[in-house]
Amino acid sequence: MTDSVRGRLLVATPDLRDPNFSRTVVLMLEHGQDGALGVVLNRPIELSVAEVLPDWADLSSAPGCLFVGGPVAPSAVIGLGRGDGPVFQPLFDGLGTLDLDLDPASYAPTMTGLRVFVGYAGWGPRQLEQELSAGGWLVVDLEADDPFSTDPSQLWSTVLRRQGGRVAMFATAPEDPSTN
Repeated sequence: MTDSVRGRLLVATPDLRDPNFSRTVVLMLEHGQDGALGVVLNRPIELSVAEVLPDWADLSSAPGCLFVGGPVAPSAVIGLGRGDGPVFQPLFDGLGTLDLDLDPASYAPTMTGLRVFVGYAGWGPRQLEQELSAGGWLVVDLEADDPFSTDPSQLWSTVLRRQGGRVAMFATAPEDPSTN
């Protein structure tokens, strides 16, 4: 296994043609010999947190909508927040998962951001390593504001641009490279 990418971002290269992951930025929550799990940070949907989880709406980060976390288990919901406290399940860098069945007041005093993801991105053993070797993903460092970007539609380009050099050029690649 390659080094773990837990706590880092996977950024789809323009060559990644899978419609589930084209131009996505995935926050990697887990990665080990049994596989990997992450959430897509830049696929908001037209459904607000207030409509689905009204008690959590005030804690939800702008734009206040649900996100497609990935194609796996579309009925699963993952709450990701920044904060601490006894009910907060820490992951890394002050981020953790939330139990959305609990009273939001138990998180409110210490939480500074909330995203709600429907589904997640998952890879079986060695599957992600194969995709990385094939050049489908770039692995880059996470910045504190990435999971709670107020403009998720621009996150892919933003993350690529800040890498500098040749990688930054991907940010302006056409959606269909054959049109270039």
